[in-house]
Amino acid sequence: MKSLPIIDAHQHFWDLERNYLPWLCDEPMIPFRYGDYSAIRHNYLPEDYRRDTADYRVVGSVFIETEWDPETPVQETHWVHELAEREGLPSVMVAQARLDQPDVEDVLAAHCGYSRVRGIRHKPRAAPSPNEVEPGAPGSMSDPTWRRGFARLAAHGLSFDLQSPWWHFHEAADLAASHPDIQIIINHTGLPADRSEAGLRGWRDAMSAVARQSNVAVKISGIGVPDSPWTVELNRRVVLETIDCFGVERCMFASNFPVDSLVASFSTLFEGFMTITESFSEAERLKLFHDNAVRFYRMNVPREST
Repeated sequence: MKSLPIIDAHQHFWDLERNYLPWLCDEPMIPFRYGDYSAIRHNYLPEDYRRDTADYRVVGSVFIETEWDPETPVQETHWVHELAEREGLPSVMVAQARLDQPDVEDVLAAHCGYSRVRGIRHKPRAAPSPNEVEPGAPGSMSDPTWRRGFARLAAHGLSFDLQSPWWHFHEAADLAASHPDIQIIINHTGLPADRSEAGLRGWRDAMSAVARQSNVAVKISGIGVPDSPWTVELNRRVVLETIDCFGVERCMFASNFPVDSLVASFSTLFEGFMTITESFSEAERLKLFHDNAVRFYRMNVPREST
């Protein structure tokens, strides 16, 4: 299986000596779902990524915005394109735009001046628990201002990467139904952090509900659990139930490196994904590890190593 061509559908690069990413540069560190993230507060560039992925046929990748300084989001896009011209990675990118800000149209237009931009990510405001969801909260998916900004993606032909906990997926389902011409791609498997039976049941119900919208896909990544090793036993159910909800045609595997290096090596992640899908056909695995990412992110990447 290590000969399988892989598109890593979600990864990051950063150069903290040259660029300002507040969450990685500032003190104190922010609360983070994996806890202490000091181990990734250093440069991470294509040479580091190629070292981490050396045992696998990673033939392309999707760079996802890194919470760059929100005052200058297009500078990240410029930096990524210069990096890709030198290094051959990333293949395409998802850029940052604050959808609820007055200048969103100008920012979207500027991003679209760069050939590798395929979509936008702006993490909507989220409640800390299912019982604390506030309908219409400023910056949330049900905020009219945020939704007006979201609607502008269609005119630019941009997709949307959605990172939100699963208890907001009723809003995501409504958003998708209201904008069937915008492809939504859920990040990090809907963040199933609560692995209790009740927590997984709530997550599964939410995933099933949003999956009913045909313009929603999902990236299987970011499923580490703090203070626990990443194992097949711990994550098999989450992976297989995600595929059951969305089908093989709408799921993609991704590393979320270097962030998920806090909980596992690249080898642990992808060996785990391969083990969990060992009963799948070769055609199904090609879709999950390569073809779906090519399709959803409109990539032109041969099945050969970069």
